[in-house]
Amino acid sequence: MDLRHVTPEDRGRWRQLVVISVTQVLVLGLWFATSAVLPSLRAEWNMSQGTATWLQNAVQLGFVTGAVLSAALNLPDLVSCRILIAASAALGALSTVVFVLVAHSPAEAIPIRFVTGVTLAGVYPPGIKLMASWFRRNRGLAIGVLVGGLTLGSGSPHAIAASGNPSPNVLLMVSAGLAVAGAALALVSVREGPYGAPAPRLDPSYVLRMLRDPAQRRLNLGYFGHMWELYAWWAWLPLFLAASWEKWRGSPGSHAAVEATAFVAIGVAGAAGAVAGGLVADRVGRGRLIVVALAVSGAGCVLSALFYGLTPILLVLLVLVWGAAVIADSAQFSAALTELTDVRYTGTALTVQTAVGFLITVVSIRFVPWFAGEVGWRFALVPLVLGPVVGILAIAPLARSRLTAAAAVEA
Repeated sequence: MDLRHVTPEDRGRWRQLVVISVTQVLVLGLWFATSAVLPSLRAEWNMSQGTATWLQNAVQLGFVTGAVLSAALNLPDLVSCRILIAASAALGALSTVVFVLVAHSPAEAIPIRFVTGVTLAGVYPPGIKLMASWFRRNRGLAIGVLVGGLTLGSGSPHAIAASGNPSPNVLLMVSAGLAVAGAALALVSVREGPYGAPAPRLDPSYVLRMLRDPAQRRLNLGYFGHMWELYAWWAWLPLFLAASWEKWRGSPGSHAAVEATAFVAIGVAGAAGAVAGGLVADRVGRGRLIVVALAVSGAGCVLSALFYGLTPILLVLLVLVWGAAVIADSAQFSAALTELTDVRYTGTALTVQTAVGFLITVVSIRFVPWFAGEVGWRFALVPLVLGPVVGILAIAPLARSRLTAAAAVEA
């Protein structure tokens, strides 16, 4: 960019890109905070694998519930996104503190994590809407940076866990403190951009109108396939790595090494993949980028069985490529939806998309450990390939189409 031609509006939007993304990084560590301490909690509470899975899924179910309520009430379009994000982040931090103080068994922990999930529905979809309000050009890149913030935030508990194997309570309190910082940053620095629309009237029927549009229907179906793979991979990658390295060594591997690898694959490679995906999609088309990313991540699902038990170097290389590909298309589903939907209800459309997508993750997160128990961890991640296959079949016609209704997926 030629700095001599940077307008105040340009400076404002790039500043907001940083602020909104940092907010996501700080707050969304709440999502996988229990994943990073799950081995310790299982030992302390004598949890079965099934109960541990429900502890994982409680956040997903809470998010879906919060998102459905938010979409039905058009909250992201009727309430200031700055206020919504700040309040939701603060409540999410509070619920995590309550978890530390009150939860002494799964019976107490699961409902509290459900509440945490409800609060996060007020952080992520409104963040995407805010980013879209600042960018028309480079929208794929901008939302890619925001999703990169999501991946760094989601992976941050693994980084904390790898830094010195802290107790579960310490890790959870650090995550809560970061979320409070994110709430403060949102309240003080986040602003609505010039491309937002005035608050519309309450219209719960808009959800049905959105789903009647063929292009939006295909786009959402592709997103649902993407979500079948993404969160199950994020949730169970540490256990897959630990099982593979134990197979290779003949004894359990280093907990710190597993957590560090999970953070790099989920957080660092994922953030890089999300940003690179945005850059590429803005140039070659969102549909084409989505199809390629789904093909690469789908290949990772299949190759995971072949790389299982091999030298960690090969497995790390696989999960780094996989970690970049599995998230590279995520922002482009959201960016394309902001271009296809009624601008007055962008927040509602994004919330519906994420609500159904995260409902699907409840099934896949539950399925993977069950399947691992039946066939072993070698093949546990292979069925996730179903998501990329469905996604490619849904998106490929849009990627080729030149119809006006689908053109935004190309530009």
